[in-house]
Amino acid sequence: TTLCHQVKGVKYFDCELPSVRRMLEDPEHFLREQGKALIVLDEIHRLTDPSNVLKIAHDHFPKVKVIATGSSTLAAKYKFRDTLTDRKRDVWLQPLLVSELGIETTSELNHRMLRGGLPPAYFAKNMSESFYTEWLDSFWGKDVQELFPVERKTSFLKLAELILRQSGGVFEANSFSGPCEISRQTVTNYLEILSTTLFALLLRPFDRGRSNEVIRAPKVYGFDTGFVCYAKGWNTLRLDDFGLLLEHLVFNELLAHFDRSSIYYWRDKQQHEIDFILKPSRGKEVHVIECKSSHRSFDASAAAIFRKHTPLGGNFIVCSDLSKPEKRTISGLHFTCLPLQCLPRELAQTAR
Repeated sequence: TTLCHQVKGVKYFDCELPSVRRMLEDPEHFLREQGKALIVLDEIHRLTDPSNVLKIAHDHFPKVKVIATGSSTLAAKYKFRDTLTDRKRDVWLQPLLVSELGIETTSELNHRMLRGGLPPAYFAKNMSESFYTEWLDSFWGKDVQELFPVERKTSFLKLAELILRQSGGVFEANSFSGPCEISRQTVTNYLEILSTTLFALLLRPFDRGRSNEVIRAPKVYGFDTGFVCYAKGWNTLRLDDFGLLLEHLVFNELLAHFDRSSIYYWRDKQQHEIDFILKPSRGKEVHVIECKSSHRSFDASAAAIFRKHTPLGGNFIVCSDLSKPEKRTISGLHFTCLPLQCLPRELAQTAR
C-alpha cells in the first residue's frame, strides 16, 4: 500500500470500501471506464470473485495494467477460483531490507531491529506499542477470523505470541500444546494458517540423506523483528540479542533475493548447526551462511563437519560489527566475513 501510493499517475482503489466493491460488481463497465491506465486494486481479496476481475482485465482490457495487493496469501488461495496461469506475476514483499535502507552504523541497525521493517513503525518519530497491538488486532480480524475456521481465538493468539517469543527456534508442536490448551494437531493446523498468511516463516532442514541429520523439524521465525521485540518486551537490545535478530534480517534478505525453496538450515544429531544453507536450483554448489554479532567469536566446527561431505560452495559469516567484507581462514575453511548489506551482492557474485 505504501509503495502503491508512491507510483506516479496511478489510479488507486481500496477494496476495503463498500463503494469500490460495488463498482467492481460489474468489472467490464469498471475497466472500460479506466481507459488506458495503471490502476491499483488494494486488498483485492475483499472482493467476492477477485480472480474473475483480473482475468477479464488481462483478456479483454490489455490497455489497463493492474497492481493487485492483498495482505493474506491464504485469502487469495481460497477466493481465487482461477489460478491465472500466465496472466500474473507474484511479488512477495519482505519487511524493509537492510540492503535497501543503506544501513551502515550499529545504531541504524539497532533501530531496524527494534522497530521492525514495516514503514509506519520504522519511520515513526517515537516507538509506540499501540502500532503492534493494533496491527495484531487487524491481522486477527481481516486475515484470520473472516477466512478460517479458528474456533479458539485465545489459543490461536497465544500460539502467535509464543512463536514470536521463541522465534528462530526449532518447532516442536508438543511444547506449544499445553500453554495454548489445544491438541498437537490443532497446533499444527494453526501453524499452517500462520505460515500461509506469512506471519510465521518456516525454515526447513537441509537433507543430504545422512542418518545423523535432523530432517523433520522446521525452525520457525516471526515475520518481522519489530514484532519479535514487542512480544519479548524488548525496548533496548543487549549484545546477546543481536545474533538472534541478525538471523531474522538475514532470512529476510535471502527471501527477497532467492527462491524460498532454496533456503534451509542444517543440524545433526550431535547438535552441530548452521544458520542458513542456500542451494540454488542450478549447479552443485551449496552455500553456508552463519550469523554472528562479532566476527571474532566464530566457531567453525559445524561448517567443517558439513563441508566434509558437501565441499562445493561459498562460506559466509554475516557480522554486525563489520563495515566491509574481509577474507578469513578458520579451521582450514575459507570464509567471507561481511556486513549484512553486502550479503546479496556477494552471493550473486559467488553464484556467477
